[in-house]
Amino acid sequence: MLAIIGGRGLAQLANLEITHQQVMRTPYGEPSGAFLFGTLNQHEVIFLARHGFGHTIPPHLVNYRANLWSLREHGASKIISVATVGGIRADLKPGVIVVPDQIMDYTHGRDSTFFEARDKPFINTDFTLPYSARLRSHILRSAKVAQQPCMDGGVYAATQGPRLDSIAEINRYERDGADMVGMTGMPETALARELELDYATIAVVANYAAGRGDSMTGINIETVNATANAAMVRVRGILECVVNNGD
Repeated sequence: MLAIIGGRGLAQLANLEITHQQVMRTPYGEPSGAFLFGTLNQHEVIFLARHGFGHTIPPHLVNYRANLWSLREHGASKIISVATVGGIRADLKPGVIVVPDQIMDYTHGRDSTFFEARDKPFINTDFTLPYSARLRSHILRSAKVAQQPCMDGGVYAATQGPRLDSIAEINRYERDGADMVGMTGMPETALARELELDYATIAVVANYAAGRGDSMTGINIETVNATANAAMVRVRGILECVVNNGD
């Protein structure tokens, strides 16, 4: 079953026919909110708003472990994360949709692994290719069917938040090789790998990163929200094609 985790601009999945919702309990605490179970074009889907339905949970306080553990326990084997990012690379302009293929972690203090017991064996999870190649390809094919331009590949820099970054920080990420910057990619991506879930991200560029484009002297949050909301209409079209086309 496919699960969709929505971020900014996708707190609800408008084209989801909800059959029921359920509040979860996990060994890792409570997830971000109730899971919505339903159908998207007659295909079963689970939806979760990463920041809660009122967008009240900041990135560093999201219970990523509870979210992913619960999704797997309730039958999800594939997870598509929808997230907004700031564009660092020149061609990643506001409104562009991209499916990243690599990630770098600049977060700190988050519960970042399920291997936390001293008396149980642990695994060194292979993170060479952080995202599922199969699911990434499926998203990109679906974007073509939906006739929605979608860029293939890019390096996502995951930062702590909830504040935005300084120009100097963005310059550092660019020197490190990052193409875009967001706040929720880690530890979500790594935790999905630990649970052996097929996981990929659809990233919507909501703004230029600090010091780029029209963000030379600041970032207008109202413009960010408007750009994200407009792009999510296109994302929903891609998601419909994802479920219609199967694997």
